Amino acid sequence: MVKIRDLELGEFPLLLAPMEDVSDPPFRAVCKEQGADMMYTEFISAEGLIRDAKKSIQKLDIYENERPIGIQIFGEKIESMREAARIAQNSNPEVIDINYGCPVKKVACRGAGAGILQDLPKMQTMTAEIVKQCHLPVTVKTRLGWDENTKYIVEAAKMLQDVGIEALTIHGRTRQQMYKGEADWTLIAEVKNRSDIHIPIFGNGDIDSPEKALEYRQKYGVDGIMIGRAAIGYPWLFKEIKHYFQTSEKLPPPTLSERVRVCKKHLKFSLEWKGDRKGIFEMRRHYTNYFRGIPHFKMYRKQLVEAMTESEVIDILGVVEEKFSGISLI
Repeated sequence: MVKIRDLELGEFPLLLAPMEDVSDPPFRAVCKEQGADMMYTEFISAEGLIRDAKKSIQKLDIYENERPIGIQIFGEKIESMREAARIAQNSNPEVIDINYGCPVKKVACRGAGAGILQDLPKMQTMTAEIVKQCHLPVTVKTRLGWDENTKYIVEAAKMLQDVGIEALTIHGRTRQQMYKGEADWTLIAEVKNRSDIHIPIFGNGDIDSPEKALEYRQKYGVDGIMIGRAAIGYPWLFKEIKHYFQTSEKLPPPTLSERVRVCKKHLKFSLEWKGDRKGIFEMRRHYTNYFRGIPHFKMYRKQLVEAMTESEVIDILGVVEEKFSGISLI
């Protein structure tokens, strides 16, 4: 049983990654329905929380049916991160997660996210201060290092454990790689296999199929897997992986009717949570993957991303369901 303090996550948990503009409550709801064991909020700016910025405060929204959940915060100032952790705790998540992995220039190049990988003493101090601030478990998500010459994750993992974090997720790329190339899980395994590491170690990067999930579980020995981009528009991946673990057989892909049902559910919650205009706009990134495998879908995708109202989207989805109801999906 994998545990973060007293939080039991099962024998091999599948976690939904914190993804900016993706891992919001509507998306988390459909991933939870499809088997995600634990999820994280979008990363939240420490400065935004302290200044009561509307966008940052809204990201603290947690619904009971999506637990267990972690609130992830990021920032470059130690005192701001302490205060942000205090504020985030008031939303009563299961854990507070620290983002030491975001590679985006506007975050990393000012010393937040993956930027802190260039200053491990500061990482140590910041983490220790957040742990002291929190009564909840503190976890971390990070990368192998800043670049090929600074892959200090093995040393950093021990340091983070020693100052009190209770789980660590490692993305198998450096900041310099961004999301390019293949994720390297060998150093993740090295962290996991250290005799003096006793917290759960979760691996992240490139898991996009049940076969790869099983291969990486067996090959690298991690305690669980975090799934990010592959779940966008395809929340069924969690269910498919679990079924494959149990049976060594692949589930058939979701039917077109199932895809339409989940897409509509996602859309409805998106509109309720974000409002009509933003809800419509931010659903557009999901349509391609929701209908992956449908031949000649390009025309309908164009219509979906140009639709401006809920009724337009629902009508287009109805046409798609009717037109392609007899095809085999991959």
